[in-house]
Amino acid sequence: MGAAPAFAADAPIGVFDSGVGGLSVLREIRARLPAERLIYVADSEHAPYGDKSPAYVQARAEHILAQLRHAGCKAVVVACNTVTGLSIRALRERHPDWPLVAIEPAVKPAAALTRSGVVGVLATRNTVDSPGLARLIAAHAAGVQVLPQACPGWVERVERGELDGPDTEAAVAQRVRPLLAAGADVLVLGCTHYPFLRPVIQRIAGPDVTVLDPAPAVARELARRLDEGHLATPCTAPGDVAFWTSGDLTQTARVIELLWGQAVQPLRLPDGAANTSRQYPC
Repeated sequence: MGAAPAFAADAPIGVFDSGVGGLSVLREIRARLPAERLIYVADSEHAPYGDKSPAYVQARAEHILAQLRHAGCKAVVVACNTVTGLSIRALRERHPDWPLVAIEPAVKPAAALTRSGVVGVLATRNTVDSPGLARLIAAHAAGVQVLPQACPGWVERVERGELDGPDTEAAVAQRVRPLLAAGADVLVLGCTHYPFLRPVIQRIAGPDVTVLDPAPAVARELARRLDEGHLATPCTAPGDVAFWTSGDLTQTARVIELLWGQAVQPLRLPDGAANTSRQYPC
């Protein structure tokens, strides 16, 4: 018999991003693990992380992790490629006892899928320049030309709920068309905000271009880690979902409702310790 898990199986799972983009990951987790309790953190006051210094991103990630630890979360999903690319190694070193599942650009499957030998990675500037992306390309894309493309302004559009329309289409086309001209037949969504622009991206790219979202793989890995650690919830009823934000509560609620598909009442991201002995009865 294995050792008892360090965290309660009926405790919540934390999911965080610089803003609302990580909802694209949250919906995959919800679909795969409907009984799990979830806490989603939208750090919207500090979005986007993609143009912040590595030290700033690290500090924000540590602050959010501290609040999720205080809330008793049994695992955390880093639903932000910028945090993964810049900070995930340091975060795992600081929290070796805690399951931290991190999203990363789907370079490996893209390299396996491409027929032209050219893959585009749509991401924030910090992800494009990150050592994490460089490691992924070196490890998994031998013989494939990977073209990282920074997409300034895309995160802000999603944060405002501007998911379509002439201005959004023009902004998307400006970054996608050069990749198509270079021969890319696979486009990787390297920011969790970008799946909400996927219809526009796919429309510009055309039906012969594959657009990859790594969020389903994150949900699968989370399920595997929970099973491995004997942390899957014993509950059978649908788990509740709480939303925390550092941003404006009214604006965040409006955009989450648009992206999540139902009305929510986000709470202010806590700044202090919560009751770590809290119970989570089914």
